[in-house]
Amino acid sequence: MSIGGDEYDERGRTGGTDPSLRRGSARLATRTRLPGEDGDVYGVGRRSAGRPGRSLLMVMSVVVLLIAAIAFANRGGGTDDDGGDGTGEGPAADARPTAPSGERPAGGEDGVTGIPTGYAHTEQGAQSAAANYAVALGGDQMFRTESRHAIVDAVYTPQAAPGVKQRQDEAYTPGFLRRLGLEENGAAPDGQTFVSRAIPVGTELREYSAEEATVAVWYTGLIGMAGEGSQNPVRTTWQTWTFQLDWTGSDWKIAEASQQEGPAPVPGDVPAAGAEEISKAVQEYGGFTYAR
Repeated sequence: MSIGGDEYDERGRTGGTDPSLRRGSARLATRTRLPGEDGDVYGVGRRSAGRPGRSLLMVMSVVVLLIAAIAFANRGGGTDDDGGDGTGEGPAADARPTAPSGERPAGGEDGVTGIPTGYAHTEQGAQSAAANYAVALGGDQMFRTESRHAIVDAVYTPQAAPGVKQRQDEAYTPGFLRRLGLEENGAAPDGQTFVSRAIPVGTELREYSAEEATVAVWYTGLIGMAGEGSQNPVRTTWQTWTFQLDWTGSDWKIAEASQQEGPAPVPGDVPAAGAEEISKAVQEYGGFTYAR
């Protein structure tokens, strides 16, 4: 049950229903007469003083049942009664656009990199693949040649991977790595922690067919060096990564990819953490397997 559902149920049980229902119940409780009440077979007699009549008990029962029905109808349970079946379809899914489909996002993982693989041959499967591939391509392992090549081989099509690896090798030069504070092999200096993460905020399916899918992933990123004396402190970025995915017969793989800045929200007023706190958080908080 969702948090919102729990809150609504609690209000329902404590009388938090529409005031009009309570007013209507009061009228029924004071004016309704039923045959056979207190010996009046025609239902026109008065109730004996000091003893509740059967009509009052009946009305109270109806009110209790009505409140219970309203609370139950507003529970988030993914049943046929609320238009959702837990598969991401129907009004419930439309009202909660970030809700996962309920299907397992991936069937396994790459044996070398651990990247989730084996996505469903569906729109949701393509979006799940794009989100998780963005996480892999935005990680700190991309700054080391061997692990970068393994990641590219895992997420790109066999046709696209060789060209991507060549272009990236030309971009990840020793000079580029030094500007980030890294050693030539992509390692962080002793006593410092290099941070590079992509955290998807949402996905958009722009085109879909049985063979191809275009998925945009809006994400925030962390990039920089945490440590005393760092000249490149960890900062946040906001970007959109667009993937052209091909269905290979068993999985979704990237055929082409492009990035653009934003959309970026207004920065908040949360004070920046110190280098030690950031380093500890990066080591303690793991990532997720994303599902759509």
